[in-house]
Amino acid sequence: MAVTQCGRRVGGDAGIAKPGRRSATPAALAWLALTSAAVALNRMNRDEFFAKLAGLDEDRLKKALWNLYWRGPAQLRERIESELDPAQDAVRKRAAAKPPDPGTVLLEVRDFAELARAGAYIAGDRRVSPKERTRWRLTFRRLAADALAALRHEDSGPAEEAVALLIDLACETKRFDYFRSGDPMEAAQFVVSDAAATLWEFVRERHGFTRFAAVAATQLPRWESAYGWSRSGWGKLAEKETSLASVLGTTLRAPDAWTAFADCYLNALDQIARMEAAKPASRPSYSYPDSDYRRSGRSRDLAEWHSLLLERLAGSEAEDRLDRLAGHPALGGPELTFVQAQLAKLRGDTDAARTLTEACLGRLPGHEGFADFAVQIGAELPASTRNKLTERARRPAAIAPG
Repeated sequence: MAVTQCGRRVGGDAGIAKPGRRSATPAALAWLALTSAAVALNRMNRDEFFAKLAGLDEDRLKKALWNLYWRGPAQLRERIESELDPAQDAVRKRAAAKPPDPGTVLLEVRDFAELARAGAYIAGDRRVSPKERTRWRLTFRRLAADALAALRHEDSGPAEEAVALLIDLACETKRFDYFRSGDPMEAAQFVVSDAAATLWEFVRERHGFTRFAAVAATQLPRWESAYGWSRSGWGKLAEKETSLASVLGTTLRAPDAWTAFADCYLNALDQIARMEAAKPASRPSYSYPDSDYRRSGRSRDLAEWHSLLLERLAGSEAEDRLDRLAGHPALGGPELTFVQAQLAKLRGDTDAARTLTEACLGRLPGHEGFADFAVQIGAELPASTRNKLTERARRPAAIAPG
């Protein structure tokens, strides 16, 4: 009886050739490779080719060229067309070099996002054909490329909006099933951090730092993700991703730039807090996700950015911004408590830092960042945290050579 192994049949009739089809032996494969190489190298040179053409009249030359044009691949047809009409070829090249129309790109992106959010790409919605539902990743890639290319247009506003809309959609795919894919951004190979970096760099160069700070500071809380933008958190896409905090860390250089951006960021958090406070309490307090969960998740995603702010602003004239950050109503959970602990340590209040860090570990005893900071300041560790640190210390010794 045949046994399946790794998707193949082993044993039974697995080694029996099917009627009418013979398996190629290694010798036959080698002979085929040599024959193909000989055929590829056995081509006429330029003089020989022209000598053959000399015996053909104009009609036979036209027929040969027509057969090549009609039956050949698209690249060959384009080459023949460029030779037949050089002026039109130059027009096509200039048109290809021009950026796409930003308004058209924005309309396409809006339509795509609207259909995705309506579930048209996973349900039987007649607005999206079955074929297009399977090709959504190609559509996503094309729209992303067009939106980024359209930034070079003089009227870049619609292109900026289109790029931001695609990044919003990419961030939402971690939580919502818009497409028939287990990991949508891994399938689309859309690197959110690269797109955001390109957009922010363009806005800064085109509109200046003030506009860049206002735009990026508003988008940062919406887009940043502690574990990347793929659902799995590993794979080729994750290797290309970087945090938005590190993108900003390389963009902001002067101390004044950090202060100005911190002001815009705190204003953005103020706006988030006002919007959340204005939402009607139509759902019960135990509904999921509740406001505390959202604030805690936001603090977790922005933890690296908050550490950069603490590092850059502590001890400066802008240190008062850190007090607003440490008690901001748009943030919450143990990650916000950790910001308070770090700030207390920076100000020399080690006792308060220990107390706050112990509270953090009480909520998340397995958090490595909390544990390392607790060891650094001499805070008391829960038993589970001590066990994990001991296991982590033994791990390098276990994998050491010899």
